[in-house]
Amino acid sequence: MSEALLLLPDFALIAIGWLVCRYTALNRPLWEGVERLVYMMLFPALLFSSVARSPLSLSNVAPVAGSALVVLGVGIAAALALQAWPGVDRRLHASGAQTAFRFNTYVAFAMAQRLEGSAGLAWMAVLLAVSVPVVNVAAVWPLARQGGHHFGKELLRNPLILATAAGLLFKGLGLHLPDMAHTTLTRLGSAAVPLGLMAVGAGLQVGALRLAPGLALALMAIRHMLIPAVAVLLMLRSELPATQQSLLVAFAAMPTASSSYVLAARMGGHGPYTAGLVTLSTLLAMVTLPLWLGIFRALSGS
Repeated sequence: MSEALLLLPDFALIAIGWLVCRYTALNRPLWEGVERLVYMMLFPALLFSSVARSPLSLSNVAPVAGSALVVLGVGIAAALALQAWPGVDRRLHASGAQTAFRFNTYVAFAMAQRLEGSAGLAWMAVLLAVSVPVVNVAAVWPLARQGGHHFGKELLRNPLILATAAGLLFKGLGLHLPDMAHTTLTRLGSAAVPLGLMAVGAGLQVGALRLAPGLALALMAIRHMLIPAVAVLLMLRSELPATQQSLLVAFAAMPTASSSYVLAARMGGHGPYTAGLVTLSTLLAMVTLPLWLGIFRALSGS
């Protein structure tokens, strides 16, 4: 119950976005612009500054990064394997597979700060720094194959990959952000989470899921059952600090990325079907995210 109350303000922002989009003059065209602003500028600023200032070093990052990659690897393999199912529409699969393993970074940052404060925010930045390139590569690959796009070119144009790589390079070179630059990026990034959460709500729709309900069910089972279960089992056997264990379980139970729709639509995939999966995942996570946190805490005795 406490986990659900902790996350309630963030899900309330999603609900507010839905209400504002449906019942005011601030309708869908405006929110499409907000989505692009968050995806192309605000969130990359947040990601770069968080990675550049995170406690990255090989000794303390390797264990938690390795655990995150194992968990995501299971999800990616399961999602891509669904293409072999008889009768699966290749375009729908290419569009929707990403929703089984991508994660909503807006919710992730908001949740990490609420759970563990500034330390949680720093460690979530580490998890994102490691995971964002991996899941974006896995998301772009089937869409590029299906739509005839150049895989490498799409990766080089992805703002999340570029921001993450720039942050890692900046940190690796031992550079430090000047105070003015840090303040500017922080203010840009601080707008990303609330606007991103409200944009998720504004984009909620489920009608297109009727095109392939079985595929949708399988993808959501991977996102909200398989991946969190693997994370819980892994963390119960892990010697990571308790803070990192809880964050990794929560990270594994995230709703899917709202930008999945943007990526699918931009690369010639089935945008409405992907939007339906994003909506369903967001609604499911309102129950499953606090549930998995509760299960882990009960089993670990923390």
